[in-house]
Amino acid sequence: MILLTNEHKPSNLQYRNMRIAYLISIVITIILGLFSRKWSILLPAFVAQNAGDMLWAMMVYFEFRLLLVRKSTLTAVWLSFLFSFGIEFSQLYQEDWINQIRGTTLGALILGKGFLIEDLVRYTVGIIIATVLDKVTFKFPFRS
Repeated sequence: MILLTNEHKPSNLQYRNMRIAYLISIVITIILGLFSRKWSILLPAFVAQNAGDMLWAMMVYFEFRLLLVRKSTLTAVWLSFLFSFGIEFSQLYQEDWINQIRGTTLGALILGKGFLIEDLVRYTVGIIIATVLDKVTFKFPFRS
């Protein structure tokens, strides 16, 4: 384990810049996710079938990074898996009140509609892609 001294810890300005970068990532991911649903006919079939759920999980990861920017990447990864898998498993619960929420556009985007085991794979891939992008893209510009 590497211990960071005060001179190696990011400054408040660097944390602010990281939050801005994560916010931009969330917005871009949402736009891409909505595009993948609305104009799926323009995409290759494999991409159209899988991109939306992968992008949703990526957005969840970026949101945890935004909210917990001072925590480790591993914390965001675990929380992203717990949240994404929790939402998917919650779809096994079918009662009128929650199905009414799922029947709305926002409810369907957040809660989904029905449990699919392949969604767990899509979420896993999305979280891994987001983590790699995070490590490769976001970390370098914010180091002193």
